Formats: sequence, structure tokens, C-alpha cells
Amino acid sequence: MPSRPKATPHVHISEPHVRVTEWRFVPGAETGWHRHEADYVVVPLADGDLLLEEPGGASRTTTLKRHVPYARREGVEHNVVNANPFDFAFIEIEHLKP
Repeated sequence: MPSRPKATPHVHISEPHVRVTEWRFVPGAETGWHRHEADYVVVPLADGDLLLEEPGGASRTTTLKRHVPYARREGVEHNVVNANPFDFAFIEIEHLKP
């Protein structure tokens, strides 16, 4: 299987208590496998679909709506893939522990 392009992170804020990262994806781009070490909020910058690859080989597609945030707890493990035929982006706000 050919490798996917990598999503591009841009850290806007990095403080001991919070990190704000803008993630940009070309079509088919992925974050790479990762485990969230902190609670986080995602704010989509456009309407679109993301493919979430999960441990054990499971995957699912989720539809995000522009400016409609969602929150998750630390410990989430996945690879996030842009499932759209267009560029996609979201802001991730991590609540870091002191």
C-alpha cells in the first residue's frame, strides 16, 4: 500500500497548561498513529469527513461540521485521515496537566 501524505501541524499556542494546534490535511493525508496524553477539544474549520483508524484494525468515518466542537478524554489512540477530495483543517486544543 502506498504511503499517505502527512498532515501538517502548526502550533499556535504552547503553554504549560494548554497547547493549540492547527492541523491541515491535503486529500488522503494522515496524522500518523498517536495516543492523546491529555484531554482535548477539536474545532473543525470546514464541513467534512475524517477516517479514524483505531487499534485492532477497526476504522470508522465521522462527519464534522464547521465550528461545531467536540471533546475527548486523554487516552484516545488513532490515526486520523482526511477522507475528503479537498483540503481539510481543524484546531486541536489540548488541556495539559501541570
